[in-house]
Amino acid sequence: MAKKELRLVLGDQLNRQHSWWDDDPEGIVVLICEARSETDYVKHHIQKVVAFFLAMRDFASWLEDRGFEVIYVKLDAEANQGSIVENLSHYIDKEKCTSWAYQLPDEYRLDKALTKLEDALDIPCQVVDTEHFLSERNDLNDFFKGKKNYLMESFYRDMRKKYDILMDGDNPADGKWNFDKQNRKSLPQDHQVIDPKTYSKEVTEITEMINDQGVKTFGRIDPDNFIWPITRREGLSMLRFFIDECLVNFGDFQDAMRQDEWSVYHSRISFLMNSKILSPMEVIQRVEEAWKEDKNKYPISAVEGFIRQILGWREYMRGIYWAKMPDYAEMNYFGHKRKLPEWYWTGETKMNCLSQSINQSLDYAYAHHIQRLMVTGNFALLAGIAPDKVDEWYLGVYIDAIEWVEITNTRGMSQFADGGIVGTKPYVSSANYIDKMSDYCKNCHYSKSKKTGEKACPFNSLYWDFYDRNRDKLEKNPRIGFVYPTLNKMSSEKKEALLKQADHYLQNLDKL
Repeated sequence: MAKKELRLVLGDQLNRQHSWWDDDPEGIVVLICEARSETDYVKHHIQKVVAFFLAMRDFASWLEDRGFEVIYVKLDAEANQGSIVENLSHYIDKEKCTSWAYQLPDEYRLDKALTKLEDALDIPCQVVDTEHFLSERNDLNDFFKGKKNYLMESFYRDMRKKYDILMDGDNPADGKWNFDKQNRKSLPQDHQVIDPKTYSKEVTEITEMINDQGVKTFGRIDPDNFIWPITRREGLSMLRFFIDECLVNFGDFQDAMRQDEWSVYHSRISFLMNSKILSPMEVIQRVEEAWKEDKNKYPISAVEGFIRQILGWREYMRGIYWAKMPDYAEMNYFGHKRKLPEWYWTGETKMNCLSQSINQSLDYAYAHHIQRLMVTGNFALLAGIAPDKVDEWYLGVYIDAIEWVEITNTRGMSQFADGGIVGTKPYVSSANYIDKMSDYCKNCHYSKSKKTGEKACPFNSLYWDFYDRNRDKLEKNPRIGFVYPTLNKMSSEKKEALLKQADHYLQNLDKL
């Protein structure tokens, strides 16, 4: 009997540059599945599901063009077994495969499921790397072995040296490792933001299939105008647009927010990288090359800030994930238990910053990092929402959300539920920060300047309530700064009024 190997490709493993595809396709069958196990483990944004299915189908066509036999199992296929593992078992048996292979998954649950199947089947299995990331699963854990705290900056500097990115010999280009302090400007009132690059696809058929199969999704989609890039050609075009048109302003305004401006100067290539359509190194190198070719056009602060997000933060968060899972998914440092307000799913809140950020997320399956961290995440932390519920929302709502990157950013950076593994302090603020970085407060039902009384901004009283109720956990944190000295000097009347106001809001979260 002729040998036949089945190779599994997951929906986030669409890497055309993988060495697998240099092999002679003879005797190889590739399995790609649209599976209910992946659409249903949380409720996903409809655009996220559509994007992954479109990208998977495009990748399958590319493989077929290269001569590979592809079994592509659509969601509504009669033979679809419902899960990745069940489909694998079914097609290994049906195709009479003599061996099978898979690339290391980036999600803990899939890693365990495939390892279990590997042990159960009596045919050889080869496990290979995805050939995507710039560090191995355990590199970060090994890098910080024996040290009490993980510090992203030291890991990032090591990665810069290792790959010779933005380096001048042994020293960082332009004499500094990090230009973050220069990248925190708000948009000037008269500044005209560039129109974002979008695409237009008709996706009625695939959207109807998802709905007809009973997949529970949320968010909004225009079936006649799907705007996201899902092919490698489109991805490279989007990257070129970012470099040519957006990078020059990315550094200054990467934290800025403006009403009805959903993209600003962000690259919006995270879905393309997280599905492995684009590799992190090619993105980094193209940005660095553009800077080297025209240093007068591109500020080093913008270039370094962008590269740090990929070479530093992205790799760092993946390292945290594999170092700390599965316990990480259970961490709840503050013991928060409240349910997520219903308006996180609808956008129907009188708080304009949250209405803008959530409705944008529902419209585009996208929000940039400050909207995620300092608006939706900030409120959830101040309000004491259970991390499980916050995780579920973030994992579902964003087109780029895959657990390895979502949970570390949400439970770690955003909610401080890990007690300080990822971040050195909770990222919370009153209305002051949101007003500084956006124009949201100008059109709000609530008053940014009021801390108590009718129409007082909820962020203001919730901010002080958060620190008051978590004094035992946070007072000795050296990065908290002025908060506890200010609380200690506050009159009992003022403090009581703030806490009473906060309690009123906490008892009526769905009405805010």
